[in-house]
Amino acid sequence: MFALFMSDNLLIPFIVYLNSAIECRLSPLLEMMWRRNLEIFKCLVKFRNYSYLHNPGSEPLRSLTIGKLLEESAQKYGERTALVSRSQNKRFTYQEALDQADRLAAGFRTLGLNMGDRIGIWAPNIAEWYLTHMACARGGFVLVNINPAYQPMELQACINSVGVKALVCAHKFKDDNYYEHLLKLAPEIQKCQAGRLFSKALPTLETIIVPSDEELSGTFKYDDVVNLASEVEIQNIRNLQNFINPDGVCHLQFTSGTTGVPKSPQQTHFQIVNNSYSIGKRNELDKRHHTLCMLGPFFHAFGTVIVLCSAVNHGATLVLPAPGYDPDKALDAIRDEKCSVILGTPTMYVDIVNRQKIRQENINPEIAVSGGACCSPHLFREMKEILKLKKVKSVYGLTEVTAVAFQSLYDDDEYQSTSTVGYVGDHLEVKVVDEKGHTVPRGTPGELLIRGYSTTLGYWQNEEKTKELIGPDKWLRTGDQFILEENGYGKVVGRLKEMVIRGGENIFPAEVEDFLNTHPGILETHVIGVPHERLGEEVCACVRLRPGHQLTLDDLKLFCKGNLANFKIPSKLKIVESFPKTTSGKIQKYKLINNINKEINLRSKVNLPISD
Repeated sequence: MFALFMSDNLLIPFIVYLNSAIECRLSPLLEMMWRRNLEIFKCLVKFRNYSYLHNPGSEPLRSLTIGKLLEESAQKYGERTALVSRSQNKRFTYQEALDQADRLAAGFRTLGLNMGDRIGIWAPNIAEWYLTHMACARGGFVLVNINPAYQPMELQACINSVGVKALVCAHKFKDDNYYEHLLKLAPEIQKCQAGRLFSKALPTLETIIVPSDEELSGTFKYDDVVNLASEVEIQNIRNLQNFINPDGVCHLQFTSGTTGVPKSPQQTHFQIVNNSYSIGKRNELDKRHHTLCMLGPFFHAFGTVIVLCSAVNHGATLVLPAPGYDPDKALDAIRDEKCSVILGTPTMYVDIVNRQKIRQENINPEIAVSGGACCSPHLFREMKEILKLKKVKSVYGLTEVTAVAFQSLYDDDEYQSTSTVGYVGDHLEVKVVDEKGHTVPRGTPGELLIRGYSTTLGYWQNEEKTKELIGPDKWLRTGDQFILEENGYGKVVGRLKEMVIRGGENIFPAEVEDFLNTHPGILETHVIGVPHERLGEEVCACVRLRPGHQLTLDDLKLFCKGNLANFKIPSKLKIVESFPKTTSGKIQKYKLINNINKEINLRSKVNLPISD
């Protein structure tokens, strides 16, 4: 009854009917009952105007493991290409992916690893990453995703914080020699037998596996582990599938660290399978066979859930242009592999759009999906025009809700596609609250809270931080300033800690950034608050310029005049060559703020303005 009358086209007429009924001659008892009903339904009308929404979804959730999902896809799409790793010249089908994953999982078991053991993966985008991910799912191991950019001390913190027992790692990538990094932490590796590491610095780590042809002391070669298991042990992996709990933890997905030290939310098979299915469906992967160009890294939730597992759910072909992000190699891949869907972060699209302006490649992708950070409407329009896209789509979420909570729908108009982060995901509840926890009216900014099947079980062995994240009522606090519009679509206006408060006025960085990004000379903008003695904070625009363009603070103020309220117009300008970013492409605003504040302090000592 409640859900029925929450519909706009039924609720208001029913209240009119109740009013007219009361005006008729009724007995005192009937009149009291009608008036009570009228008050209830008036409350429902008022409730409809508040920032709460529950999307029950149109399909039931599935109790399935990632390993069983791969098995299903191998049955449906067996000879279809699952992965293309262009840098390695490797391609394999869904059936080959399943076979290799089972062999690797059996190899892990032969090495002495058991269900529930944590296996770390510390590598860029290579075929072995994909197969290790699937082998862990098939063998009942917990995959620990480690940022390939991490240096020895960061790696040590990750391994020790969750008790990694085995580590699959690349040998070399760019300037990083992963093996030498490991030796700095644990010199015992050089003298130990493979699989028998005893290290003071890494007490839980026993086994290191490296995809390399070189002989590296104390490690197993990846191919040797794949070929280690007997057919009996491989069959045991296949027999194991019905005994792996879909509600069991399968991923420890470290947060990307845009606001400080990463934590490790726990994700289950059930959460990842269902979230990725819904994501893929809204990205139209269910419509036909798509080839996906993946711009970001595997280790991030964007890579594992939004891209990899969505592809497996819907039988899509996943293309890795290069081990790390490279806009030119991405364009090569889109052209050569005829990619129909591109997935990346806004910063990546800025680069690809500008490279395509120069290269003018003959490409015809259909859809671009942007996530990981807010994408400005101006950039979306450039993407459609320059990359010749039919559609652009947004996803919004965070690692703590598996991946995605809001996403574009199939038939969204231009405003919904480019100026919002889409509609709330299936089977999720959301609300927007003020600082006292009260739900705010629709269209009013506040903190977004999420509740549903996809919210993390909690941070690994960190009860204190888990309680800060999720209340006893199971609502998860995102820390994002958010607006829920009348139609249920969402808009991110910034992180709570990033909101600029200038003389008592609240300024949301995203609003100013979106406008500044329309300037013909600006490539990318990020707005921060910097200290001011009288106002508390003032607005500083940090911008990356297009080649050949110049910009002064006076130019910027003139551009803003008449378009932004005076208190929102930046009073400081900083031209930068690049922004501090995570490996997944997110801007680390806390680092940007720290860098700018240090510069302001230095310049204030010699009376120099920050406006260059």
